[in-house]
Amino acid sequence: MKKTSSIKSLKSRDKNNKVVCRRDGKGKKRFYVINKDNPRMKAKQ
Repeated sequence: MKKTSSIKSLKSRDKNNKVVCRRDGKGKKRFYVINKDNPRMKAKQ
């Protein structure tokens, strides 16, 4: 999974990419790019 400073640019790499916001174990918000069809596109910020 890639760590990146720009989630917006990774969202446009594939048409199936989705940006979701989830909380980690410490309560911080993390943004993830997920792709069910091509898992290599996963990323987090």
